[in-house]
Amino acid sequence: MTHLPPPAEELRLLDTELRQLDARRALLLARRAWLITALRPPVAPPPPPPPVRGPEATAPRVQNVLLVLGGALLTIAAIAFTLVSWGRMGIAGRALVLGAVTLAALGSPVLLLRHRLRSTAEAVAGLGLALMVLDVYALHEVALPDTNGLGYAAVASAVLAALWTAYGLALGGTRRPTGEAATPARLTLRLPLPTALAAAQLPLILWAAAADAGAPVVTGALLVTAALDTAVALRVPVRSVCLVAAVGAYGLGGWGSFAAGWLSWTATGPSAVARAAALLLFAAAIALAAAWRLPDTNVATWVASVGGLLTVAALGGVPRSSLPGEWTVPGYLVCAVAVSAAVRTRLPEPMRRGLALAAASVQAVAVVWALPPVAVALLGPVARVGQVWTGAPSAAREAVTTDGVPWPPYAATAPLVLVVVATVLAVAVRGTQWRPRATIGASALVWAAALVLPAALDIPYWAGMSAQGLTIVAALAYVARSAEPRPVLFLLALVSSVSLACLSLAAEGTTLGVLAALTALFAAVSGRSRLAPVAALTYATALACAVGASLGWPSQYIALLVLVVPAVAALLAARLVGSPARAPVEVTGAVAGLLAVGLAVPAPPLLALVLALCAVIAAGTAVREDRRAAGYAATALFVLAAWVRLACWGVGSVEAYTLPVTVPALLVGAFGRRKDPLTSSWTAYGAGLSVTLVPSLLTAWVDPDWPRPLLLGVAALAVTLVGARHRLRAPLVLGGGVLALDALHELAPYLVQMAGALPRWVPPALAGLVLLALGATYEQRIRDARRVREVLGRMR
Repeated sequence: MTHLPPPAEELRLLDTELRQLDARRALLLARRAWLITALRPPVAPPPPPPPVRGPEATAPRVQNVLLVLGGALLTIAAIAFTLVSWGRMGIAGRALVLGAVTLAALGSPVLLLRHRLRSTAEAVAGLGLALMVLDVYALHEVALPDTNGLGYAAVASAVLAALWTAYGLALGGTRRPTGEAATPARLTLRLPLPTALAAAQLPLILWAAAADAGAPVVTGALLVTAALDTAVALRVPVRSVCLVAAVGAYGLGGWGSFAAGWLSWTATGPSAVARAAALLLFAAAIALAAAWRLPDTNVATWVASVGGLLTVAALGGVPRSSLPGEWTVPGYLVCAVAVSAAVRTRLPEPMRRGLALAAASVQAVAVVWALPPVAVALLGPVARVGQVWTGAPSAAREAVTTDGVPWPPYAATAPLVLVVVATVLAVAVRGTQWRPRATIGASALVWAAALVLPAALDIPYWAGMSAQGLTIVAALAYVARSAEPRPVLFLLALVSSVSLACLSLAAEGTTLGVLAALTALFAAVSGRSRLAPVAALTYATALACAVGASLGWPSQYIALLVLVVPAVAALLAARLVGSPARAPVEVTGAVAGLLAVGLAVPAPPLLALVLALCAVIAAGTAVREDRRAAGYAATALFVLAAWVRLACWGVGSVEAYTLPVTVPALLVGAFGRRKDPLTSSWTAYGAGLSVTLVPSLLTAWVDPDWPRPLLLGVAALAVTLVGARHRLRAPLVLGGGVLALDALHELAPYLVQMAGALPRWVPPALAGLVLLALGATYEQRIRDARRVREVLGRMR
């Protein structure tokens, strides 16, 4: 019997089979769809649509162009009608036509704004405003032809500005039409208010011109108009009005400020000075008020700086008319210092920065004004170098104005200006970042004031030099006592010392005293700066030359005195191991040694002595481990000294000059090869042998006698044998070469005689035989040449 499962189990089995069949059928259908797609031919993608050229101008732009062009054409037509056809109509017709057209042009924007046609309304309003100008012109030509043109223009511009303002405010809010959704948004005309403000720039200026007022009144009209523009620009929120107001404020304000400044500079009487100062203060008040209200901090800073400059110009111009010319710059400087005091107040930060910038600008200009007398006081004494010991001048100003250099006019107050600016720098600048720079600047200004003060006061010559010397002493004392290095202060003292040394050249005793004092001063602070020992040695060199000249010594004897400086420099450098001043000291000593050599050139015997002493100093320097290279300089100096001495003795033999070089060179080479056996013979002996053999060979070739060639041949043979004995390449090649050339020189006369006695065919025949012999034994010769090369190669 067949076993049947229960109905529930059988239903579960049937559901499972059906699900498997559905999954299999779905898989087969997906495969069938893929096969159909793969068997179909590929279909080309549809081509992209052709590009459509967009409009080159937007609709609003086209609309604006058309409206502006239409308004311009209508305005031109109205002008042509007024100028051409006006006389053909009666008074009633003229009034009717212009009035009707003007009222139509001014009233049309009301309807246009209600229908949301704002651009059209702006164009028609612009036409109406232009027609109002034509109405004013026509009124003057017909009804008021005898009135003053400038006065009528002033009144007309004021009336037009008021009417246009009222017109712009009247059309400032028009709601949407009734049928549209209610909204608080309003459409306004943008043109009338900026145009009214532009017309408002003219009344005061035209009125002043019509009244034939003076320059102060015209300047006041400019500044009042600029003040009104500034108020409008700061309080009216409309952007177009603010733009017109800003242009008017900057333009008219700048024009008025320049005119007020020119009036202040050219004013001669107290009343004129007071009027100009009032105008400048008014301009400054406008600028400072604008800086107070401006939201942009950068613009506010620059506007406040302009206000500060105008304040300084106003206050500084008052005493200028009553004081001498040299007090003009100090007067403005004092006003600038007073303005800088406002930085400590509770003004807004942009205003304080602007006032500080204005004060700093005036102080910088004052310092630049004071620089010419400083330059004359500093560089003028240099001309004394060509006028040594010609006599001391009577006054300090005469000492610095040599060779036609004029003293700058109005320079008597230059020291005061420099001291005031230095004081401001020292007191006002308290920030940690700028304080060191301010201190350096103040020190430089005080130094400049002290430098120019004797010439500015025109005190006696000796008093001026004493004052400058005390300045140097004070500066160097501060450098010596300061815990930190003061390179700027030391540099200023060094520059002053150069100027003082040039000033001292006027008198003999003054020169000696100043140079000795400067040498002692810089030697005392030699541990505070790397340049101090250099300065001390330089002034010591100058002092040695001055002492020798004072004693009437010739230059060659002065050279012996100058040699003290290189000796001291060498001793000092030996104690400055690891110091940055060591190299500058050695260079200074070397320069002094060269100066001594140059001074001794006129006397060859003393020149030899100076060269020998320089060689001793260089040899002493070469004793130190890190200065071995100075030994080469010592050797060269010794050789030069020996050559100069031989020349003084009248020695003409070349060997007397070369052997003193050859013997030490060979000894040094032998010592070097003993320490380093790998040293080449060319390095050890090549230079020493060449110094004697080559000059002697050249001399022997022009010597008609026989002793020199004979002795040279013997010496060359000895060198060759030594080279062959010790298998040294340099002695063998040099000695053999010189020996062969010397022998050729001795046989040359006989060879010439023999060549003259032989027939002319013999030399070519001998040459041919030699060539044949060489060709026959070519291979053997090559082998022999290789052997010779190998033998020489094994030598050292």
